[in-house]
Amino acid sequence: MSSQTSTRIIYNASQVLTLSGGPQRGENLGDLNILYDGAVAMQGEDIIEVGPSQTLREKYPRANGFDAGGCVLLPGFVDPHSHLVWAGDRAAEFEMRLQGKTYMEIMAAGGGILSTVKTTRSASFEELLHQSRKRAQLAFSFGTTTMEVKTGYGLTFDSELKQLRAILALNEEGPIELIPTFMPAHTIPPEYNGKAQDYVHLICDKMLPECHGWWQTHQVGSPLPFVDVFCEQGVFDLNQSRQILETARDLGFPLKIHADEFENLGGAALAAELGAASADHLVKTSMADIRTLAASDTVAVSLPGTPFGLNQEEYTPAQALIEADALFGLATDTNPGTSWCESMQFILALACRKMGLTPAQAIAASTINAAAALELDGRLGSLEPGKQADMLILDVDDYRQLGYRYGINLVAYVVKRGRIYPVR
Repeated sequence: MSSQTSTRIIYNASQVLTLSGGPQRGENLGDLNILYDGAVAMQGEDIIEVGPSQTLREKYPRANGFDAGGCVLLPGFVDPHSHLVWAGDRAAEFEMRLQGKTYMEIMAAGGGILSTVKTTRSASFEELLHQSRKRAQLAFSFGTTTMEVKTGYGLTFDSELKQLRAILALNEEGPIELIPTFMPAHTIPPEYNGKAQDYVHLICDKMLPECHGWWQTHQVGSPLPFVDVFCEQGVFDLNQSRQILETARDLGFPLKIHADEFENLGGAALAAELGAASADHLVKTSMADIRTLAASDTVAVSLPGTPFGLNQEEYTPAQALIEADALFGLATDTNPGTSWCESMQFILALACRKMGLTPAQAIAASTINAAAALELDGRLGSLEPGKQADMLILDVDDYRQLGYRYGINLVAYVVKRGRIYPVR
């Protein structure tokens, strides 16, 4: 078979949002680098050329063609922060919040993360897969082609490993690509109540080395998962977070951090200091920490679904981060307690309304910058030759429909690794 007959071209796109040129900072956020009446040529799993429809169709006359029908073509969404793998639900807590209980009050009463820990620990591996698979499929149908997924609902090594294995199994099933994060430092388990430092020692002395050893044996040649920690009042303080992240770094794990969701403890600056891929939440981040982030390559990832889910008025100070020239990304924070939302489209809509982003800025934060938050911007997040052929065909002719419309699915087709999946 000749190279041309194995080539596929998606053509007749009203707008091809290439997002070319790498991650975007400051006033450059939202540079979509649009090609009108454009086409993308693919070979195997990769993009080989982007250009005008007529030019590419003439250059590859025997290629298999797919008519985009005048729709918008853009990179697949990258969701760089989720807790996709869990068992059970916390609908009762939603009702409690509507009655005025705060997130931390619910946690103190034995709810919150610990409620999900209980159900996830008791769930079989097969049941965990079954429940999580449905969410992964839904995220894919809404246009997420790559999704980071954390453990953190086990808090024992065996239960954390069960979650990690589930993430890897779902990634193997596809078509959505899942990027694992090992997060035993999600909260203090009930058996360590009042002994937080003892649990930190357990994570550093046993869990992280055991995870490293298991990975080296069972995932030979694969990059190590990220390690994350919830740096927050009542969970892991700044010194404990440093201890966990420095131990992980010394073992070779890439880093992430939950920071400044409820209190400004300095977690964002710690992430920048340690070279973490991202610092996430950042609702209470100080201007000093914003400047520190902006001077680094750590991506500031906002999770607007979380304050929305908690019915709070305060969101990540996106404009301050953008004006400071920080790398800014968006994610769903898909989880059972505060943001059960698999749709990056809805997250874009929230970002536009609650944080003042333009649709173009929200798209860049959900594609090329979100890929940078997973250290994958060299492979994902834009439509450029040599990158993985992960794309969305929207059933609209103008990209500004994203953010403007919400509560529906604008995706008609998802392209993952060069294969086209119909959504409708």
